[in-house]
Amino acid sequence: MSMTIALVGSPNVGKSVIFSHLTGKYVTVSNYPGTTVELSRGKGLLGIKKVDILDAPGSNSLIPMSEDEEVTRNVLISGEIDYVVQVADEKNLQRALMISSELSELGLPFILVLNMADEARRKGVIIDIDKLSKILGVPVVETVAVEGKGIAKMKKLIPTSSKSYVKVNYGKLEDSVEKLTKILGSRGKAIMALSDESFAERILKDKKKIEEVKEIIKKEKESISVPLFYYIREKRREETLHILRKVKNEEKVLKTQLSEKLSNLTLNPVTGIPIFLGIVLLLYEFVGYLGAQIMVEFLEEKVFGQILNPVLISFFDNYISNDFISRMFIGEFGIITMALTYAIAIILPIVLTFFIAFGLLEDSGYFPRLAIMGNKPLKFLGLNGKAILPLILGCGCVTMATITVRTLDSKKERIIATLLLALGVPCSAQIAVIFAMASALSFKALLFIFSVVLLQLIFIGSLSSKIIKGQSSDFIMELPPLRIPKFSNILYKTLMRLEWYVKEVIPMFILGTLFLFFFNEYKILEIIERLFSPVVVSFLELPKEAARAFLMGFFRRDYGAAGLFQLQDIGLMSNVQTVVSLIVITLFVPCIANFFVMVKERGAKIATMIFLFVLIYAILIGGVTNIFLKYTGIMF
Repeated sequence: MSMTIALVGSPNVGKSVIFSHLTGKYVTVSNYPGTTVELSRGKGLLGIKKVDILDAPGSNSLIPMSEDEEVTRNVLISGEIDYVVQVADEKNLQRALMISSELSELGLPFILVLNMADEARRKGVIIDIDKLSKILGVPVVETVAVEGKGIAKMKKLIPTSSKSYVKVNYGKLEDSVEKLTKILGSRGKAIMALSDESFAERILKDKKKIEEVKEIIKKEKESISVPLFYYIREKRREETLHILRKVKNEEKVLKTQLSEKLSNLTLNPVTGIPIFLGIVLLLYEFVGYLGAQIMVEFLEEKVFGQILNPVLISFFDNYISNDFISRMFIGEFGIITMALTYAIAIILPIVLTFFIAFGLLEDSGYFPRLAIMGNKPLKFLGLNGKAILPLILGCGCVTMATITVRTLDSKKERIIATLLLALGVPCSAQIAVIFAMASALSFKALLFIFSVVLLQLIFIGSLSSKIIKGQSSDFIMELPPLRIPKFSNILYKTLMRLEWYVKEVIPMFILGTLFLFFFNEYKILEIIERLFSPVVVSFLELPKEAARAFLMGFFRRDYGAAGLFQLQDIGLMSNVQTVVSLIVITLFVPCIANFFVMVKERGAKIATMIFLFVLIYAILIGGVTNIFLKYTGIMF
């Protein structure tokens, strides 16, 4: 029987890098919190023993304040974990020791991995590893996971993991802690029950015991003036500070490093906003010009247009006698002539350049700074700076970003963020196509599209914050240092994301094309076009073929955008029509995959309400924009 090891730690400490070292399995590794939301599972070898490894969501405490922290808590109290590898940022040892004390109370054997040791040294932070190990009673090892330093030693020490004998004195609560420990089975669970009254109901089946626990907690609430959670956290903080003073030394370092100066510039709104706009402009040039023009032109016109498609069309004409099969592969909605041509010749080069650019920003540590700078504006939307992370992830894949929304602390924030993602955050391929189409017009066109969509996000977000009941949570975020992106990291991430694109997206292109093929064969597409014609042609004033693009957008948003790209490419849309169509497709309904995830995360009722609202609102804004441009005479 194999052992099970759980990786735990605060967000942004390098757990996923450690996981990949232990398993050889890729997990999205990012220089910002919130990437790992669900459990990642893998298998590895420690010596000659096979082990199961779980990478739990980042948690600042085992007393959960969000859904992802609850997942981590549940894993650790499940009884299935043999060893815990606690990964910590060596620069922020106090936060790590808070979790260490909780692991000690649960009686779980663990090893403490102090990661990012190089950054700690640069900041003048020196930890006495031997003394810390003796105080905690567990093995402690330093690592620089991104470079593989200390990993071999960590692997050797994991089997020597032991239970810590750190014990926090909770003062007035100690008698109740002892009573609850006898009922719940461990000191750690007793503390969890005092911090969260509903915890006991989840793990106990005996109603008499549940009532006994509630009575103990009720008495303590009456005797202590502050909430028990805060009282417990303060006592834990006192103990960790006591340990920290014994093991931590700080050397004076010159704070004139270029990275710190750049960091300050990105955090100051006066300089941070121009930096952000400059990054958008560079992204526009890199993706819109290199990816969407040079690379797309080469693949679409030369590789597919002059070589692959003519050869395959000739093959089907000469050797396949069945017209139905031929139309399925090389017809107007053919798997080869549409699905693969769209997915590889048009979308793939654009996605590739976007993934590279996204990886550079991700690995540099810029995104958390953007979150801090965006905290005040997001408060206006009923959110906080933490919400910017799912919104940024949505620029990679809205479906996955909707899952990461669970890292937000309140139900209200999760609903608002899910709505905004569905409404106006385009995925990577869609952004790339927008860049491509706008680059054929002007940068002014891109700014106009961006401004209209942003205004809708602000308007709907602020309206939602007033309508949706509940409170927003406080904003707390660890700020990693700015780093020079590592070529190996960028290459690795880009290749893994391309693998995801090939495995997940291209099959969806093929499936969507098959739907359209059968819709077209059985005249269903004509019926849909006629039904939408008054809206698309009369209200939006777009060509009737745009109805097909919007229909394709439901199967995949980027697929719909690619359909519009083709209409523009063959001259069926004017510049104004292109702008209107891009606004509609950006605000349009989420793709079918994202809809299913919304149902899973928020429930069928909320998901359906969001879906219908976004559909109607996108068309409305598109029509209003068309009228505005027509009567103001604005041209692109």
